[in-house]
Amino acid sequence: MKKIILRFFAVVFVTLLLLIVGLYGVMWILVNGPSAAAKQQFVCAVQESSAMGWLANLYLSQQEIDEILQKNRMQEVAQGTVSDVGLINIPKEETSEQDPEQQPAVSDPEQTTPDIQIEEVTGTTYRGKIMIVKDPSRIFVGTVEEFKEGTGKVVAEIAKRYGAVGGINGGEFVDMGSYAYSAMPVGCVISQGNVLAGSMDEVYNITGFNKDNVLVVGKMTLRQAIEMGIRDCVHTLHETGPFLIINGEPLSVPDTSVYGGGKNPRTAIGQRADGSVLLLVVDGRQADSIGATFKELVYIMQEYGAVNAAAMDGGTSTQMIYNGEVINSPYSPTGPRTCPTAYLVAPN
Repeated sequence: MKKIILRFFAVVFVTLLLLIVGLYGVMWILVNGPSAAAKQQFVCAVQESSAMGWLANLYLSQQEIDEILQKNRMQEVAQGTVSDVGLINIPKEETSEQDPEQQPAVSDPEQTTPDIQIEEVTGTTYRGKIMIVKDPSRIFVGTVEEFKEGTGKVVAEIAKRYGAVGGINGGEFVDMGSYAYSAMPVGCVISQGNVLAGSMDEVYNITGFNKDNVLVVGKMTLRQAIEMGIRDCVHTLHETGPFLIINGEPLSVPDTSVYGGGKNPRTAIGQRADGSVLLLVVDGRQADSIGATFKELVYIMQEYGAVNAAAMDGGTSTQMIYNGEVINSPYSPTGPRTCPTAYLVAPN
């Protein structure tokens, strides 16, 4: 019996060793092989993950990694760049109160209502979902009960707190490689007119809605956002969740690259000229969906008519819920990652 047990563990050890050596060899070929594109994609993809970023350091110096990341970064806007709210014209009836009896509840997330549509999005290396919300007044920022050192909530839990019918994850949080700080957002947060985080004169990359229900994206101070009448907003660092489209113009990547980040799970929000809000998630790090670059998010948002759009936190945070259920496939063996904020859809 002892020999059988020893043989079993020996087989397991050898199998794991072969897998590790094989994986190392595959990554070595990606980094040192003839394809510069594969090398860039590998570095960008792993560097956007707090858990896998160290893999690139096995093969490249930090200087080489920084050069690749810089070449593949989305265009960063200058301070004071803010989207033009006049480009959005919301029909008055879209934000008026509606009779709940005329808006029947839908239990199947793949079905549609007059105000919410959910569609599949696909590309050569990704699949995901886009939720189109006709009435922008229904979109707001939901949060955990308190911002603090500690574990946040998954989007479904945040939505339940507000009685929301749908939503996606929002801005980023303090990421220490674990969930220990996932209840602490990075930057400013305004929820339903209440300033919950941020310093008044610090500059942030703000994505949010004003009191006229227009999505505003721009680099400004929290004080300026308040003066503009921003009612709900979050902040994401340029490297984590860059702006994608401003005033109908897609933001570009350097001429030396065609990627705009690595292929990873992604979350984004946008708005059409008629006010309809686009909530987008792209699954990633899976056999049937590697993920999308930021530039591919631009393509998707353009296809759906976005005038303005911005990426939110991605990776294991990427999640979309509808009627209390997660309707995408988050990359995490333990389920969706906890977050401090979410963009939610209020019930009719």
